[in-house]
Amino acid sequence: MNNEKVMKGLQVIITNLSQQADGHIIQARVFASQGFSKLADKYAEHAVEERGYVQQCIDRLIDLGGDVKLEAKQEAVVYKNPIEWIKYDLQVSKDGLAWLASLTEEARGDYTTYDILKKYYQDEEEDAYWAEEQLELIEMIGKENWLVQQL
Repeated sequence: MNNEKVMKGLQVIITNLSQQADGHIIQARVFASQGFSKLADKYAEHAVEERGYVQQCIDRLIDLGGDVKLEAKQEAVVYKNPIEWIKYDLQVSKDGLAWLASLTEEARGDYTTYDILKKYYQDEEEDAYWAEEQLELIEMIGKENWLVQQL
């Protein structure tokens, strides 16, 4: 196991996932303001899950002797259109899964880190499947019918 690479990867997760959690909270509030309470609840809950993974990665990085950093985050888009948001969020998940799979394999010899990363990977994969299912459902029943289901 490349301990340095794993520690750098944990820091990347801490930085990026904390921003993702912030983004999900913002999106939840935007969707709530539009009356899409189901989407608002989903993304608010998702942000809580993400914060949990951030905390686990912080704790693990400390356990490994690394220094945790509060790094600057890039500006991210906020969507008013729920469907465009789901498309964007799906792409973020797809892009992240490939990188996360590599990091998880790198940590295979460190069972504690491996377990954290594996659970996080599974959660992200589940999120990607959910987004794909929603987009397929939109194709089948139409945008308006899907939006009504999100009220």
